[in-house]
Amino acid sequence: MSAGQLPRWVDYGLIPFLNLVAAFLVSGLVVILIGENPLDAVKVLIWGSVGYAEGFGFTLFYATNFIFTGLAVAVAFHAGLFNIGGEGQAYIGGLGVAFACLALDQYVPWYVILPFAIVGSAVAGAAWAFIPAWLQAKRGSHVVITTIMFNYISFSLMVYLLANVLKKPGSMQPETRTFEEAGRLPFLNDLFPSFGFGYAPVNLSLFVALAACVLVWLLIWRTKLGYEIRSFGANATAAVYAGISPVRTIIITMLISGGLAGMMAINEIMGSQHRLLIDFVTGYGFVGIAVALMGRAHPVGIILASILFGMLYQGGAELSFEMPNITRDMIIVIQGLVILFAGALEHMFRPTIVRLFTPSRALAAKEA
Repeated sequence: MSAGQLPRWVDYGLIPFLNLVAAFLVSGLVVILIGENPLDAVKVLIWGSVGYAEGFGFTLFYATNFIFTGLAVAVAFHAGLFNIGGEGQAYIGGLGVAFACLALDQYVPWYVILPFAIVGSAVAGAAWAFIPAWLQAKRGSHVVITTIMFNYISFSLMVYLLANVLKKPGSMQPETRTFEEAGRLPFLNDLFPSFGFGYAPVNLSLFVALAACVLVWLLIWRTKLGYEIRSFGANATAAVYAGISPVRTIIITMLISGGLAGMMAINEIMGSQHRLLIDFVTGYGFVGIAVALMGRAHPVGIILASILFGMLYQGGAELSFEMPNITRDMIIVIQGLVILFAGALEHMFRPTIVRLFTPSRALAAKEA
């Protein structure tokens, strides 16, 4: 272990935990300032998110969205790319899901439509990531700038399509027709009534998200392409010297990243809303950045971080209801603090922890 390098359990466990504790301590001070008891707030938040089966179902529903967008950001991270366009890629991914459902829901059951929805959402999201990837690889345009721009383009494109092309005839709402029963994923409560998830919209796309985690792990750590992606992200100059094509690596990585972000639409469109409508993404793409940072761009960490943010979303709704002084805006502040400490201040504790672990390693080396 080289100087400044920490054990994996410290790097992937202890430091994220300390960042999370710091975020909640600062959030507790904010709660005190508005005249509420932070311990009571924590109890309500935890109870509302995991304390009863239906609340936990909502937590898992939100976590499913965050797993997809977190994986999308993480894959790009490994190549040294910062894909901040998950919001737009997920939005366009909704077109792929909607086209599959609208075309097939009157002819075949949901388990036949689902593979088409997965492929359609992934292809649509990847296609939306292609131009920023090509501009980065061929013209040197920074992918952060181009993906942000494409987020806004996707919003405008979706408004046009839903208002003028895909809108249900005779309807004033900018949305497609509601899918037939065959175009809807079963809720887990329908498949496993004993779970008691009630009206929570958690559905089979949760298992699609978990399967995506396994596939991303295999890709990044068990394939030649994954090795090239990690090598390029660690040192682009050395990777090029070793024969790794930067253009190929950037474009393929961004296509995979965009495809994963696009698959988020399966949970919302086929799993919950059962129609394509405006603004179904609602910030999930941006939260995926914090999920990837907190999860150290590893699928296991992303699952845990996604559950945490799912708890904040669901528990925050319960908290604003039970403690009216803590408004929905206050919940956004708490989420922002978690993002701040997990992202911008991610290395705040690292120098001190490195100093704590360095002497013990040096002593162990001398004794050996």
